[in-house]
Amino acid sequence: MVSKTLLAAVIIIFICTGFYPGGIMNHGIIWAGQKISLPEPVQDGEMSVERSISQRRSTRSFSPEALTLDQASQILWSAQGITHKSRNFRAAPSAGATYPLEIFLVAGMVKGLETGVYRYVPANHSLVRVLDSDRRNELYAQALRQGSVRDAPAVVVIAGVFGRTTNRYGTRGRQYVFMEVGHVGQNIHLQAESLGLGTVVIGAFDDSGVQRVLDLPEEVVPFYIMPLGKK
Repeated sequence: MVSKTLLAAVIIIFICTGFYPGGIMNHGIIWAGQKISLPEPVQDGEMSVERSISQRRSTRSFSPEALTLDQASQILWSAQGITHKSRNFRAAPSAGATYPLEIFLVAGMVKGLETGVYRYVPANHSLVRVLDSDRRNELYAQALRQGSVRDAPAVVVIAGVFGRTTNRYGTRGRQYVFMEVGHVGQNIHLQAESLGLGTVVIGAFDDSGVQRVLDLPEEVVPFYIMPLGKK
């Protein structure tokens, strides 16, 4: 018979490390599904930051060409990838390193990925497949029928859990979460430009509808929808 002390220790390990039988636990949320390792991100690209800033534009029309897994990997790394392994700092600044954001990839045409919805796992630069069907049309309907959401080969959804930050900073923490969303959105924009891809930040959508489409827990709030594809 397992002692209560041992059981409590195991639970603490699961919570602190993020590993849980059958899935990945993040701040009390268990994400179960198939794990896919991503290609290593490039950290010294061909386009300068200055050129990427200069050329960045909102793109709403995309070629029918599928994204590559390398491109998807690079975009996700730019959003929340680990950039300081000993301290687990990420690509975008976060108040108190509370990291409230969750990044989802809605894959319609991504080489090497089956259609579905994937959650990005920064700790090991991987994806967890949380839904196994193409949700772009449903997402399009909840985003006031903006065609770029339906037509892009992939869509990045930035969501977050306010409690991760407000637990430390109180109600002011909500402002910090919104700030962080902006940091991540710009990172994605600039990374997309450097890869010859386009994107646009969409904030006009039905929050609860997006939660239903992506099967998000109530505490995971969607902030940005970013269609992604080749210009």
